[in-house]
Amino acid sequence: MTVDIKLEKFSGPLDLLLHLIKSQEMDIYDIRIVEITEQYLKIIDQMKQLDLDVAGEFLVMAAQLIHIKSRMLLPVSEELAEEEGDDPRAELVKRLLEYQRYKQAAELFDQLPQLERDIFLPKGDGADLLLEDAPQDTELTISLFQLANAFHQLMTHAATEVFHEVVRENLSVTDYIAMISRRLIEHSRISLRDFFQSGYQRTELVVTFLALLELTRMRMIKIEQVTTFSEVWLSRLATTDQLRRICPAEEALDYD
Repeated sequence: MTVDIKLEKFSGPLDLLLHLIKSQEMDIYDIRIVEITEQYLKIIDQMKQLDLDVAGEFLVMAAQLIHIKSRMLLPVSEELAEEEGDDPRAELVKRLLEYQRYKQAAELFDQLPQLERDIFLPKGDGADLLLEDAPQDTELTISLFQLANAFHQLMTHAATEVFHEVVRENLSVTDYIAMISRRLIEHSRISLRDFFQSGYQRTELVVTFLALLELTRMRMIKIEQVTTFSEVWLSRLATTDQLRRICPAEEALDYD
């Protein structure tokens, strides 16, 4: 079978493996490891022949696949099999399933309304010039995974939802962008947990997460974390005047 895949299309080795598994119509719980390893190594080899850089993480995965393949092909005594326990593919399957969940969540977020694509801020007072006026040296000093993990920790402490009564909450990303902007007008730097001092629902966390990503993309704020699992801090990069343009005074949202 001809392999014609560009490595740069994939965010990492797990993304490439998922693509190969789907294209070969394999069961993710029962990966044909010999076949998938051959396909994976063929792609890596093509990249090398074309004199293209292959990221280290792709090479590490290649070594792991070869190791799993060798374990499955070598005859193993019953005693050794009992000692080793799990299927050699078990850890890989676990990682693939976890990555697949994150990927599906990211695709779900992408389908939600996005600022300047489906949501438009009021014109006037230079609101349409926000992106041009915003600082150009914005950086996200925390990975998206770390930020998602911080929100996951908050999720575990979120208020228990009532299941016998379904109430549709009218939560708007633009409203939460305004709420965050108001807080950063008052304080140039604030911790993520300060937004949730009182009770909160999981849906509020999701909308806040999206609002933070939009403000970062607009180069209005910086999100940083000094060390892993330490406090996540939000800092304003835009001026207070720029933040006020997306922060109408009325209908303020308040968590305090």
